[in-house]
Amino acid sequence: MTILAPTAENVSLAADALRAGRLVGMPTETVYGLAADALNPDAVRGIFSAKGRPADHPLIVHLPSAEHLPQWAASIPREAIALARAFWPGPLTLILKRDPAVPEELTGGQDTVGLRVPDHPVALALLRAFDSGLAAPSANRFGRISPTAAQHVVEELGEQVSMVLDGGDCSVGIESTILDLSRDAPVLLRPGAISADAIAAVIGRHPRNREEEQDTAPRVSGALAAHYAPRTPLILVSAEGLVDELRRPDRIAVLARSARPQTAFHWRAAPLDPVGYAHDLYANLRELDALGADFILVEAPPATLDWQAVSDRLSRAATGSGARAL
Repeated sequence: MTILAPTAENVSLAADALRAGRLVGMPTETVYGLAADALNPDAVRGIFSAKGRPADHPLIVHLPSAEHLPQWAASIPREAIALARAFWPGPLTLILKRDPAVPEELTGGQDTVGLRVPDHPVALALLRAFDSGLAAPSANRFGRISPTAAQHVVEELGEQVSMVLDGGDCSVGIESTILDLSRDAPVLLRPGAISADAIAAVIGRHPRNREEEQDTAPRVSGALAAHYAPRTPLILVSAEGLVDELRRPDRIAVLARSARPQTAFHWRAAPLDPVGYAHDLYANLRELDALGADFILVEAPPATLDWQAVSDRLSRAATGSGARAL
């Protein structure tokens, strides 16, 4: 695999590779994506094979602009148009009824499709050069820590990807908000940088939570209980219990917003604000995962709405690592 500078020549080279059915690492503002031609079923199947992703787990389609929506959605509600105008390009994925021409391999056999326009100059340059939709889930092995730098893609997928366009570190650092608009009422299926309050300010009503929908919500990326996980067991612990847990006779790597005590094997200070914390989260988890510790101990963030997206990722990471919350 080659990491390429995002020159016009290399963007054109990557677009040609995508047209030939190959996989390309693509930077976005959220995480690096594993991109393939969304209308090529063989290329889409290549994503599932490279990631080890279950075939019924749908992919998000990245578009060059909102003007491409009619090619992918069978119907576009007025709320979708308003949200696209407000937040695209940006970290918001809209779930809409899919056009019949959209391959079932892309949607896990469902009648809906996830669509967004990424807010990254390299991603947009590639999408415009390709002039169609790109399926682009996170460029990592399924269920593991998402990549936020080009080198992370190389470490995760190696020769399974033909090239990676290097767009620097991702500015947001966690995956997009997913909002379902395929039914009568909007439903927040995955929290992200675009909050429920921000959505409500545009469409005039708050989305319902996924938990209220029981089993009727469509399957979407990142909704499994186990996801975003390091290989080292990750334990979430309250701020009050952090010092007590450090008395364990183990090699413990810590990610915390509190001051460092003397007893920690390795301590990574996390940003105090939710935006900065999200930006650094996956890079911090990768660093701690590489240390060979017995556990990663993470101080649980505040239980407030502005920390919802970070808390969601940490809870799924703890479950996916096979550890527990204390």
